[in-house]
Amino acid sequence: MGNQARAHAGEKKQNAANSTSDLLLLPPPPPIFNPPPTPIHDPLPTAEEAVEVLVLASRPPCRYTEAAGAAPTAAGRGDMHRSAGVAMAWNVFRFCTALRGLGSIMILLVLAIVGVTYYAVVLCNYGPALLVGGSSTLAALAVLLLFHFLLAMLLWSYFSVVFTHPGSVPPNWNLDFDEERGETAPLSSSEYSSQMNSQQSMAVGDTGNPRVRYCRKCNQLKPPRCHHCSVCGRCILKMDHHCVWVVNCVGALNYKYFLLFLFYTFLETTLVTLSLLPHFISFFSDVDIPGSPAALATTFLTFVLNLAFSLSVLGFMIMHVSLVSANTTTIEAYEKKTSPRWMYDLGRKKNFAQVFGNDKKYWFIPAYSEEDLRRMPALQGLDYPVRSDLDGQEL
Repeated sequence: MGNQARAHAGEKKQNAANSTSDLLLLPPPPPIFNPPPTPIHDPLPTAEEAVEVLVLASRPPCRYTEAAGAAPTAAGRGDMHRSAGVAMAWNVFRFCTALRGLGSIMILLVLAIVGVTYYAVVLCNYGPALLVGGSSTLAALAVLLLFHFLLAMLLWSYFSVVFTHPGSVPPNWNLDFDEERGETAPLSSSEYSSQMNSQQSMAVGDTGNPRVRYCRKCNQLKPPRCHHCSVCGRCILKMDHHCVWVVNCVGALNYKYFLLFLFYTFLETTLVTLSLLPHFISFFSDVDIPGSPAALATTFLTFVLNLAFSLSVLGFMIMHVSLVSANTTTIEAYEKKTSPRWMYDLGRKKNFAQVFGNDKKYWFIPAYSEEDLRRMPALQGLDYPVRSDLDGQEL
């Protein structure tokens, strides 16, 4: 009996040992694999950012999720593919931001063109004609007087555009229109926070109040008609475009000066072209032309340059005249191309006054009267009257 019990116990131990060895021979469980974080790209650029691309924009940054193991959704994969295509297109313009480093080089280039023109017109041709006498002296005097007057107005307008700030968003700016009382009043802190959260949600694609927009690059609210310039790296009031010739943005506070610069440039280049036309024609005749080879070469080059500038500036000026008559900017013209009516179009006379003011004495000089600055908030770039029938249109 005792022998049977001992044999049964030994059999149990043997079975337990075999079970343990079987467990040891089992393959180890597979390791837990966490996939890498899924990148989430910014949404497609808005119409405003698309225009910035055309005017020298840069690629928007990408963000990555902190939670690992998140599987991309169908919408996320679509955004990734679209953002990749946009990024490839934007990389071409990313190098154009180097134009901000040109700075004084562009100003020196403009002054060099002015210097060559002055040498050809005054020193080589019409200055010596003053000593001839008779009708030639009177014609030369008239050309020189008009030339110097237009040149002075051109340089005054040019440096006004260069050194005048186009207008930036004031610190802690917020929309202060109280629709219930029908008058302007500062928003309370809770109203401001609510509006800020609403605009931040608009920045990622949610619906919100269209009266004010939010800049994701400056992290601040944007007033109506305000846009971000990727070259300057700031939001500009009523931004039209960034001009490399003036090394500055063209906005609410210097748009009039820019238009006057175009106007006087066209008049000056046209005058130079017409005054040098007889000398240019003589190059192709058999008549002996007095003057040194350097003076003749400078005269020929000056005629060609001024003819090219007068034609190009004419087309550019015609475009901006049409924009002023409709009370819009280059960026806004792109944004509202699908809208037949524009809420800021108050008629040609009022539209013109919002750029040049009401005082006629100041229309043709790069300055405003104190009366216009005091009575016309639109000249400050923050408040613009709208058409009553289109007051609900998006800004």
